[in-house]
Parts: sequence; C-alpha cells; structure tokens
Amino acid sequence: MQTDYELVIIGGGPAGLTAGIYAARARMNVVLYEKSAPGGQVIVSDWIENYPGFPDGISGYDLGDKMLNQAKNLGLTIESEDVTAIEADGECKTIHLNNKRKITTKAVIIASGASPRKLNVGEAKFMGKGVSFCATCDGPFFRDKTVVAVGGGDTAVQESIFLTRFAKKVYLVHRRSELRATKILQERAFKNDKIEFVWDSVVSGMDGFFSVENVKIKHVKTGEEKNIKADGCFIWVGINPNTDFLKDSLNSDININASKSLKMDDGGFIHTNERMETSIPGIFAAGDVRTTQLKQIATAVGDAAIAVMSAEHYIDNLQD
Repeated sequence: MQTDYELVIIGGGPAGLTAGIYAARARMNVVLYEKSAPGGQVIVSDWIENYPGFPDGISGYDLGDKMLNQAKNLGLTIESEDVTAIEADGECKTIHLNNKRKITTKAVIIASGASPRKLNVGEAKFMGKGVSFCATCDGPFFRDKTVVAVGGGDTAVQESIFLTRFAKKVYLVHRRSELRATKILQERAFKNDKIEFVWDSVVSGMDGFFSVENVKIKHVKTGEEKNIKADGCFIWVGINPNTDFLKDSLNSDININASKSLKMDDGGFIHTNERMETSIPGIFAAGDVRTTQLKQIATAVGDAAIAVMSAEHYIDNLQD
C-alpha cells in the first residue's frame, strides 16, 4: 500500500510534539499538522512546577519552545495546516486539509488537545474587550484594575495568583465552598491579600458599554444576585476537546466505512485503550483530547510515547 506518509500527527501541543520526537527518532516518514502556534495550551501557562527535570519550574512558553526545538532538531516536518476531516478506508487514511489538499497515511495520531470552556452568559460580545482565557497573554492590560476570575481548579487558582502581579484586586468566583486546586496552590492563594474568594457562586452575566464594566454573580444556594464592578473577567471552568473536525468526518457519511465510527464520550473526548488505540484501526489518540482522568503535560507526554509505539506495531503488521 503506497501512501504519502507512514504517520500523520494532528496537533502540536506536548502530546503531538512528543509523538513527533519519538516518530522522528524511529525514522518514520511522518508529518505533524498544527493549525496555530506549536506548543498548544502549554505556551500560555505562566509557570509550570510539576514537570520533571525543572526543579525551579519553567514558563509554559519556554517548555513548549524546548519541545518544539527538540522535535525540529530530530528532523520532524511540521506544517501549519488545519485538518478538516479524516476518511478511514481500511488500511488507508485520507487527511483533508483546509486548503482542499488531501494526503494519505497508514496511521494517524490525534493529539489536537482541548480548548477553554465558555460560560455562555453573554461573554462573547466582550471577547478581547475584557473577557479572556489567558492571564499570561492579557494580564498586563489590567494593571491597577479590578478583575473577576472564574473557576476552582489548578489553572484558575494559579492564573489568579499571576493576575495579582498586575491587578489591584482579583475576585475568584467558584461554584463550590472549597477549591479543587492542589493544596500548595490553595495555600498561596489564601495568603494573597489581593485575592477575594466568592464562594458558592457563578457568573450569570456581564455588561458594559465598550468593554466589561460589571460582572453579575449569582449565589447557587440562595439565588441572590449581585454586581461586581470590574474591568475584566478571566474564565477557567474546564476544557472542551478539539474534536469537531472528527464529528464532521469519521462519524458521518464522509467516512467510507461508517460502521467503524470513532467512539467518543458524552463530552466529545476520544475513547482509547491502554495502547492509545481508538475504535478505528490505525487511528490513535494522545493527550487532552482523549478520555482520561488526569490532563497534565506529563500524562500527555506518556500517552504520546505509547501511541507512537502502537502506531509502529500497527504499520509493521500491515507490511507483514
């Protein structure tokens, strides 16, 4: 079976770049497609302390850049392309790109990651006008201002702490009465006098003329509502998998063998086994895009190493 590539990797975050590193070292004929900047969500993380090998921590941008350079140094081909669909016709997989180009491959590793979840309370009109999902990117615009942060996990707490470098006040709104973040981050947040916690509450709306001026808060137990006068709102309430392009291809009529549709959970995350194999032979998934209890850089890297090993075995069996 002649194809353009042995392996196509979709996504250039930690999982995708790690897969590229392993595939390049194995001298596979491989290409990685990333529609935006290689590095994924990690490059907008302020500081990473739980990735092995960096005892003093490392910025997300620097870690992503090191991964990218390592992959390039090993000869990985990285192209800036948006994958719009995948056809699975037995042993041959056809990748549809945004420029209407098609390429064929024997195996695919989907490492397209996930994107921040939205509140859907009217924030769309204020995107870039006070609403943000990235403290590292937009924090400096809120120097000496008041902002609302939403969430209770590691990202929300760590990014709220980062915001205090610039903002004079950060209201951290969480729908529960206690945080979900790791204890060390909680301790730092509780000691920070610029952070005020708004417990058992959700953001129910926001308004302003040109940009955010008020954020509406609703208490989930009493139903009481109040306004917080703020210049911005940072949202960290979870992630959604970047799998829309799959729903429009593998699970629809474009898939020649529609009986073998890609299985996902209710949230759109891809089901895999311990070998990172999906429900379609020759298609693997790694990182935040797959159903997994823990979504961390370390687990994404491990997923990717396993996925490449499994893809190699799959391809070898095809040739045999």
